[in-house]
Amino acid sequence: MDLVNASNEVVTNLGERTMEGNAAQQDDYKNKVDELFTKVDELEQRVNEVEQFYLKLKEPNTSRNGSITKDKEKEKHIPSMKKLQQDASRREAAAAKRMQELMRQFGSIFRQITQHKWAWPFMQPVDVEGLGLHDYYQIIDRPMDFSTIKNQMEAKDGTGYKHVREICSDVRLVFKNAMKYNDGKSDVHVMAKALLEKFEEKWLQFLPRVTEEEKRREEEEAEAQINMQLAQEATHAKLAREINNELYDIDMHIEELREMVVRNCRHISTMEKRKLGIALANLCPEDLSKALDIVAQNNLNFRATAEEVELDINAQSESTLWRLKFFVKDILKGRCKSSNKDDNNNITPLNAANKHENNIVSKRKREICDALAKTAKRRKKKPPS
Repeated sequence: MDLVNASNEVVTNLGERTMEGNAAQQDDYKNKVDELFTKVDELEQRVNEVEQFYLKLKEPNTSRNGSITKDKEKEKHIPSMKKLQQDASRREAAAAKRMQELMRQFGSIFRQITQHKWAWPFMQPVDVEGLGLHDYYQIIDRPMDFSTIKNQMEAKDGTGYKHVREICSDVRLVFKNAMKYNDGKSDVHVMAKALLEKFEEKWLQFLPRVTEEEKRREEEEAEAQINMQLAQEATHAKLAREINNELYDIDMHIEELREMVVRNCRHISTMEKRKLGIALANLCPEDLSKALDIVAQNNLNFRATAEEVELDINAQSESTLWRLKFFVKDILKGRCKSSNKDDNNNITPLNAANKHENNIVSKRKREICDALAKTAKRRKKKPPS
């Protein structure tokens, strides 16, 4: 996302911070920089949240590339998260009520089966001990009977059946248990088989009502899921715009601080320019490309990507020179961090500037270097309000 690059550029711009002056000026500058760091940390977390949301979308919608104005108009027609939650509650309640009606209608089938003359062996739980059926629980994993089903159907405490298919499954279980435990020639087995066939006939007639309700529920859930995703996208799109506006404000503060730095910094000496030129010449191609991008940021006519580049150190602005100075210093410091000695290509910083840098530069130094190349071409444009 562009927001991530924007956030990285904020961090990059914070690399341009050093000035010589009185202690009050330095403290004021440091406090402002610290405030910006805190703000950037917060924004980065929000940027990551937005980025992760869009990465999780399985099918990117190309229409998201439309204008912000169109997005805002679209958002007006998208229900809020609160309304979606309210709709979900009402939808669940309505679906539960319809299912209760289906189970009530199924009750007539259940009564017909239980009132059959052969239903009496299945009305109550099997008297395992009274009948001496010592192996019953070894053969039957889940006993079931009509009285247990009836109690579940009439339960008012929320422990009853939630779907009519649950009742159907238990009715079948009553007969299948009887057929499984009793020999095929026994009366109980024959009665159970006959009643099961009657039940299946009646269930087959009742089934279209069940499938119709299930299809309706599935369609409602699919529509609700789409609306939820649209609402989430609208929320994150709004969050992205807010972040972009805040990044713009931070950019403005950084520009003010940059001007403050330039006004209060001493000029780069001729000797430092010479050492800077030597250090740039000894950078690896990747780091040199980043350094040239720094130059291009403040010089629109400078082509950092040209095959042959001529860089006149003396023609660069003080702001650019200071940026190059700290960029090169960070690169060289990373190469020889295990040693306290500077090599011949290193630039010796002023003690005062170095102390100030150490006070206000945090763990982000490496991030600053990595972000330079990515943000070189970005132009600051005020986002729509």
